[in-house]
Amino acid sequence: MSAGNERIRKRLVFHGVVQGVGFRWRARAAADSAGVTGWVRNNFDGSVTMELQGSEAQIDRVVQTLERARYIRIEALEARRIPVDPEERRFEVRDDLW
Repeated sequence: MSAGNERIRKRLVFHGVVQGVGFRWRARAAADSAGVTGWVRNNFDGSVTMELQGSEAQIDRVVQTLERARYIRIEALEARRIPVDPEERRFEVRDDLW
């Protein structure tokens, strides 16, 4: 894989109007479309945490899709790289954290 296609993993925490607006289901559709793996879940504080694994471009595509989605309003986004999970094979919607 070239540097631009290197498989990475990011943990993203979205703040804003991100719960009760179909965020997790849109995230799953965007992840499937972009060909990334990972998961998404609601947090008790109203934020949403997502881990995405793929190339930087694929991850960016998922985030851009969510930024353009109706009803979702991302006011802040925390992102950091974390270790790749070599066993992960799909993207899943997880149960809420509470």
